[in-house]
Amino acid sequence: MARTVFDVLKQNIGDQIAASSEFLAAGGAKDFAQYRETVGLIRGLEASLQYVADLSRNLENDDDD
Repeated sequence: MARTVFDVLKQNIGDQIAASSEFLAAGGAKDFAQYRETVGLIRGLEASLQYVADLSRNLENDDDD
């Protein structure tokens, strides 16, 4: 199956979530402010990932009609 722009976006967003999570798990945040910023980034990326998945699913369903 050919990769779509949605697949690429989901992969890139997932990679960034993983990198940010690893940063936190390794104790990379130098203070609470940086910790909160990184957690907020992860939360935003997860929301973006859901938006991309929803859009992809909606377009697939429109193609089926």
